[in-house]
Amino acid sequence: MSAFEGEDVSRETFDQLTQFAQLVERWTAKINLISKPSVPHIWERHINDSVQLYRHAPQVNSWVDLGSGGGFPAIVLAILSKQDGRDTKFTLVESDQRKCVFLRTAIRELGLNGEVINKRIEEIPGLEADILSARALSDLSTLLGYADLHLRKDGIALFPKGENWKTEDADAKALWHYTCEPIPSLTNPSAAVLRIKDISHV
Repeated sequence: MSAFEGEDVSRETFDQLTQFAQLVERWTAKINLISKPSVPHIWERHINDSVQLYRHAPQVNSWVDLGSGGGFPAIVLAILSKQDGRDTKFTLVESDQRKCVFLRTAIRELGLNGEVINKRIEEIPGLEADILSARALSDLSTLLGYADLHLRKDGIALFPKGENWKTEDADAKALWHYTCEPIPSLTNPSAAVLRIKDISHV
């Protein structure tokens, strides 16, 4: 269980995460879910990075993940939510049809509470999410525009960001008002998880 940096997970949850990792590895051989060089490091690079978002999220009814791709963080979060007996519904938005087939397969095989929307983010009516997440999707200014559309007014956005997060934050403040709590990343000391709320146009 050391892969979780102290996260308390059951054997069943660990087994489900292992099953998901194997699923990603098999499908990545056919479609580009994650970069092939990162496949041997899937726990450190992708699963741990997704797990840390769960720690900063309250229990909610609706969690929307944008650009879900290979299922990080959404599938990992749904597995953890299932362990804790939460009834959170995860909505995964992905424009690539082949990745949507993968995501639906993962949800079905792992018995998760989730649905997949195969559309572009801008084409979907507001989803009124309690929590909105997006990993490696776009710059912060663009993500805040998506959050303005799909996040409840009292909702929380969780955006993991890399080493340039301070620059992105400064750029975004020219376009948006918001409250941002940067949480140091457990997987990269120079990165951060941005916990954002109270979003409005400048």
